[in-house]
Amino acid sequence: MKISASLTRRFLLAACALFLAGCNEELLRQDMANQPKNRPLSESDFFADGRSERPLIENTVARGSIANDELVVPKDSNAFPLPLDAKLLERGEARYKIYCTPCHGLQGDGNGMIVMRGMKRPPSYHIDRLRQSPNGYYFDVITNGFGAMYGYSAQISPKDRWAIIAYVRALQLSRNAKASELPESLRTKISGAADTGVAKPEGAKE
Repeated sequence: MKISASLTRRFLLAACALFLAGCNEELLRQDMANQPKNRPLSESDFFADGRSERPLIENTVARGSIANDELVVPKDSNAFPLPLDAKLLERGEARYKIYCTPCHGLQGDGNGMIVMRGMKRPPSYHIDRLRQSPNGYYFDVITNGFGAMYGYSAQISPKDRWAIIAYVRALQLSRNAKASELPESLRTKISGAADTGVAKPEGAKE
């Protein structure tokens, strides 16, 4: 059975029409891509100034910014704006293990996992320069970064930055505390160890 050329053309035209109809429908049904919204800094004819974004109302502040501002101290300040207690130290230890140990190590000596994998070793927290650095210096470094270290302002809240600083200070004190500054119960243990010839705990000083 032979099909005439005219019938073939009609068949092809019908197929093309169905195909184009499907394409047009797909072009029209872009609900997820074409949404009635304004993108950042896009133009808008709704407002007289032609901008889609509205200027902030006078005296507007971001939520939480006032409380965070109270936690910001100058870089050379040794102030500590939060009450120092066991709860803050525990929080600081937890945050330190998450964000700091990959580079600075569990003990703060700079022997983190990145060093084991060949990257540059950060300085130990136990060197004189960092033990004598003010608290504001640590807050600034965590916030803005320093050297190869990126800033962590987006990952760590200001309050948690101070919790980490408190824990770093505790690490430093654990290796550099004088025996005379320890509680009497610990001084007694150290004295007993010295009398029996047992080595004193690392970092203990007379």
